Amino acid sequence: MTNAFMISGIDLTEVLLLLFVLFFFGLILYLRREDRREGFPLEEDTTGRLEPIEGFLWFARPKTFILPNGAGTVEKPHPSDRDRRPLNVRRLAVWPGAPLIPTGDPMVDGVGAGAYAERSKTPDVDIHGQPRITPLSKTPSFSVVAQDANPIGMAMIGADGRVAGKVVDLWIDRMESLIRYVEVEVPLAGGATRRVLAPFAMCTVSREKGEVRTDSASAHQFAAAPALGSDHVITRYEEERVIGYFGGGYLYANERRAEPLI
Repeated sequence: MTNAFMISGIDLTEVLLLLFVLFFFGLILYLRREDRREGFPLEEDTTGRLEPIEGFLWFARPKTFILPNGAGTVEKPHPSDRDRRPLNVRRLAVWPGAPLIPTGDPMVDGVGAGAYAERSKTPDVDIHGQPRITPLSKTPSFSVVAQDANPIGMAMIGADGRVAGKVVDLWIDRMESLIRYVEVEVPLAGGATRRVLAPFAMCTVSREKGEVRTDSASAHQFAAAPALGSDHVITRYEEERVIGYFGGGYLYANERRAEPLI
């Protein structure tokens, strides 16, 4: 035996490269299957025809997830998962991916920049299973530090420079110890009022002027902001609606924002 190599003629570097390519392909396949659990079932853009869920390489098999705090289980993907909300839009063209033009109030209808997801209608909770976001008035263990301006009592100024209402409360994140929303009392016709939430991240507070200002919505648009089902709890779905409404204002608050700069 003159050759001491057991596998002469095989390039070890080439074998390792081949194994890496196979591993990388398998990783991409796994990630693409897993990240498509949400949004099932997929459908064609123009016809709405559903894509088959089972029997296709890129689709993951249904998996049952156990929700925390005894909230039950959920299966993803599920054949009934389909967004059936009516859309007040029209297609600009017939080809796939064509822009959708709003035909109503896009901030209220939840289309385009104001779109929102059908999240769970239960509140986000902390590690103890208690609601994570609560009003400051109902959370006595929290307060605004003296070094910061307290927005409560200040006027809420819309993107048009007009007064939308008065800040009457703050909704705080007890896990992060920060303000998530400002509660605004908005005057309505006939002397009535209603309270709505606006994302604090879209607001600026001025101690000198005694006002809270937002550039996401005009003053009159506060009256149509999504309402909450409770005065002390906000659900994930309601958070999605509120953020979608005011976030959509950056494009739809007035006609000029929806037009090109040039």
